[in-house]
Amino acid sequence: MALRILIVGGGAAGASAAARARKWSQDAEIHMFEAGSMITHAPCGIPYYVGGIVGDPSMLKTYTPSEFSKGRNVNVHVGSRVTRVDLRSRELEVEEAGSTARYGWDRLILATGASPLIPRVEGVGLKGVFTVRLPDGARELRDGLSAAGTVAVIGGGYIGLEMADAARSLGKRVLLFEAMQRVLPTTVDQDVAEVVHEELRANGVELHLSEPLLRLEGRGSVERVITEKGSYPVDAVVLAVGVRPDSALAESVGLRIGETGAVYVNEYMETSEPDVYAAGDLAETTHMVTGKRTWVPLAPPANKMGQVAGANSVSPRSLKFPGVVGTAVTKVFSYYVGRTGLSDEQARGEGIDFESKLIKTRSAAEYYAKYETIYVKLTVERKGGRIIGGQIVSRDKIAAGYLDLMAELVGRGATLDDVFFSDLSYSPATAPVWHPVITAARVLSHGRL
Repeated sequence: MALRILIVGGGAAGASAAARARKWSQDAEIHMFEAGSMITHAPCGIPYYVGGIVGDPSMLKTYTPSEFSKGRNVNVHVGSRVTRVDLRSRELEVEEAGSTARYGWDRLILATGASPLIPRVEGVGLKGVFTVRLPDGARELRDGLSAAGTVAVIGGGYIGLEMADAARSLGKRVLLFEAMQRVLPTTVDQDVAEVVHEELRANGVELHLSEPLLRLEGRGSVERVITEKGSYPVDAVVLAVGVRPDSALAESVGLRIGETGAVYVNEYMETSEPDVYAAGDLAETTHMVTGKRTWVPLAPPANKMGQVAGANSVSPRSLKFPGVVGTAVTKVFSYYVGRTGLSDEQARGEGIDFESKLIKTRSAAEYYAKYETIYVKLTVERKGGRIIGGQIVSRDKIAAGYLDLMAELVGRGATLDDVFFSDLSYSPATAPVWHPVITAARVLSHGRL
């Protein structure tokens, strides 16, 4: 009898798991269940649809269900909500097409992703209060913001900054509220954040830092944001205070939840229950710098975790996921902002003896007419000079390439010497003869390199 693999979730991790399982087995019977109408969806593209860069939310996907089903020979179930997992009988209970069906499994992969955090304050249920989750709801979000005059964005993380940018593209007055003293508070350090603050203000965003939300007020629809510092009239609110693992299904059957709040898995994506795997934003993993458990809800690791889960569902323990260094980049108006590894604040929290330096240089040679300023920050251990983190800001998208270089250095435990002697490419149009990352390493060597 053919191996039957059931996958709950059709996003990055779930679809990757299905594709890999099929690649490793032409005989397995594979079913993928998605509660929404889209699979291989791209939630990270929602702000770009709202801002007018993407023409239609239907574009925010890689494959349609029929394309994926035919191309991968996978049974794709959309509009199908898994309501119960029975570990004893190894069956799923699924609400689909107006009725309840049951499906048995030999291997089960949970890839239910993450959902927006909703602040526990009064007024979050008012009309005109939005979250950013899936492309299914993107049209309602854009319509709501288009009809508003003043938009409040609650939260200064990636989604908050991207939504502030999108709302300004719609010509809206935008107020951005962040409870901490800087934007991207869990992502970059104060010196890097200050560069981003300048960019936000220069583009008309009214920045309210160190200003926690108390409540939202209105009669049916939201009318005011109330913080610890004041009351602000608004027409729409975007809640962007973070996400949490969508772990209700996993918790309902007693799967082990890790210290991060996500589902505990090992390097094979195995959960605490035999033949049950978890991947993507649902699952925690290991940080390659600290060796500790971490949770990084981003698409690139989710895709890879899905690949590992899919492979091992066919051939157990055949593929390992090594962990992450937390690499991420976003676009804030004209700036590309990225980070990898540990920030100074995180290194301090780990008790690491470190030093760091933010340098300001150019994205091209001194004599090359077209260039942008580029800020590069490296964080290193004092003893041995191991690179443990990097941050970058520039209007040149080459910043993302420099960030990827730093991510590779961090992931491989490279030292200042390794960076200095890296055989990097050079062209006047792409970097100064002394590459910005190498220059940052030289500065931290205190004249030794």
